[in-house]
Amino acid sequence: MCKRCCSKSWCRAEENVSQPTEDVMVIEGQPTTLSCLFDTTSQSPYLFWYKQQPNGMPMFMLRRDTFSPGETTTEFKERFDARLNVTAKSVPLTIQRVQLSDSAVYYCAL
Repeated sequence: MCKRCCSKSWCRAEENVSQPTEDVMVIEGQPTTLSCLFDTTSQSPYLFWYKQQPNGMPMFMLRRDTFSPGETTTEFKERFDARLNVTAKSVPLTIQRVQLSDSAVYYCAL
């Protein structure tokens, strides 16, 4: 969960992110979707997904926003995707053809 309050007029938003999906068990080769819900007063939010393997640092995977296609790191372009839905305030991460190497903690950030 992330909250930010600033004294500047352009920075008064309170931002929240929640990931209702906890531990997920998936059969190798099957797809899965991880939930990410957010709340912000920003009209053009930027949402990020990170992957963290055991004893590793969080690794940037992708960014989605309202006014561009966003960006996805090369190693995640083939099987990972996220669609920003500003109305539903969600940006679920879909993983196609899950592999054992996908076992990790996934973080959504605003």
